[in-house]
Amino acid sequence: MTHTLLRPLLLVASLFLAACETQTTLQAPSEALAGFKLGHAVVLAEKAVQAPISRNATPEEWTTAMNTAVAERFGRLNGDQVYHLGIHIDGFAVAPPGIPLVVSPKSVLIFSVTLFANDSGGRKLNEKPKQITVFEGLSGETVLGSGLTRTKAEQMQNLAFNGAKAIEDWILENPHFLNPSLPVPVEEKPVQGGRG
Repeated sequence: MTHTLLRPLLLVASLFLAACETQTTLQAPSEALAGFKLGHAVVLAEKAVQAPISRNATPEEWTTAMNTAVAERFGRLNGDQVYHLGIHIDGFAVAPPGIPLVVSPKSVLIFSVTLFANDSGGRKLNEKPKQITVFEGLSGETVLGSGLTRTKAEQMQNLAFNGAKAIEDWILENPHFLNPSLPVPVEEKPVQGGRG
């Protein structure tokens, strides 16, 4: 997606509320991931597009937030099949403080992910990077805008947490990644993550 198209998408997405509840702890991993083990996760954020209405966030801050969330989620898995993740932060809006009920933008993160096999060729398991959009999530303290109640670091942590969860959901929705004998789905379902 070009930067020209991504900016208006980020602006519109940041103004809408994600209809999901916020959780603060990881759920037990699915048994379908019992054989999964994360080798390396490479996060790139240098070309991320910042929405017009957003707190400033550096590539280094996004790299740290996403690496932490991915390690936390996938570090629980200790299977015998090693996989690697390539993650590119495409765009974001980290909601600034706004006027409650008038201008209260929401936080959103858009990123692309590729899953790699741990073989000599570093084979891509998805032909094209999967683009995923996640929101910060709805709770009593964010209904008026998380920019009023959370620090930038907390907002980024929540977005990264939801991003890592969305990656896990995407892998579960595509079991052929982990078991090549299974058929490849005709179409992938769109992934929109919430905390869980």
